[in-house]
Amino acid sequence: MEIKVIIACIVALIVGLLIGYPILLLMRKLKAGQQILSYVDAHKSKAGTPTMGGWIFILAISICGLAFFYKSKEVVIAVLGMISYGAVGFLDDFLKIKHHENLGLKAYQKIIAQSGIAVILSIFCYFNGGFSKTIIIPFTDLTFDIGWWIVPLVFMLYIATTNAVNLLDGLDGLATSVSSVIFVSLAVILMIFGGKLAYSGNNLAADSIYGLAGLSAVTVGGLLAFLCYNGFPAKIFMGDTGSLALGGLMASIFAFSGELLLIFILGLMLILTCVSVIIQVLYFKATKGKRVWLMTPLHHHYQYKGVHESKITVCYTVITLVCGLICIISSIMY
Repeated sequence: MEIKVIIACIVALIVGLLIGYPILLLMRKLKAGQQILSYVDAHKSKAGTPTMGGWIFILAISICGLAFFYKSKEVVIAVLGMISYGAVGFLDDFLKIKHHENLGLKAYQKIIAQSGIAVILSIFCYFNGGFSKTIIIPFTDLTFDIGWWIVPLVFMLYIATTNAVNLLDGLDGLATSVSSVIFVSLAVILMIFGGKLAYSGNNLAADSIYGLAGLSAVTVGGLLAFLCYNGFPAKIFMGDTGSLALGGLMASIFAFSGELLLIFILGLMLILTCVSVIIQVLYFKATKGKRVWLMTPLHHHYQYKGVHESKITVCYTVITLVCGLICIISSIMY
């Protein structure tokens, strides 16, 4: 199984690289340029850079994920969920390009669409059973079947994760790099978990976890291919097409594997990104115009302080890597 997972990752990387350049050319031909918010002065030079590049890894993940792990229903549903979220993001990106301004779907339209998909996937978790209804406590060997409570919990996970990745996607290669480390960590953790299940004789559950490990590895391959085009200076952005799809897939793997609580560790930078925005908005309203940070999400604050975006990306990625190593070591010990 380990060899199959590695091969799947490599193939996804190759597929992503092969389709990446044609998609870049297509977006340029269609003049699908990113519209930059007027108050983000540091990004004015990026106006017109092609967007909707998320299709590079969405297609690579879908093709390779289903080709290698089609027998796993969790993988199939996770891929369909990713495509569904990607479609919502695509519509948002399309409207921004059509109207030539950074205003796509209205906030309520986007949240209704995201919620609808989240409800379906949350219900799947409940009826799928197995680890989809289970919460594994990090740093222990404790597991809890929480029954129907899994539905609202997973629903909140999807809403939070999709929007967190969307907020993190603000600098060249930032969301791609951080997400790559999260998926690498998930692939290793789930391979270890699957091995333990197989050793205990629970082969059916092991196959399910192995499939999700494989999908995580495939995602790493697709993201690394995209990073070749998205790293500083970015030739193409993932857009809401990519960020919503990526967040949806991430939530699916956390939820379907029972490792839902790991998001609070592996997703530390996602959480800090969201919290910075929430605090800024609340403080701004409470003080009638004062701010905690120069600009949010948090990575823009550091950018306004003069830190180069490449350095911010590296710092975020390294912090996520440390969190990943902590989780991997924990999964070996327990």
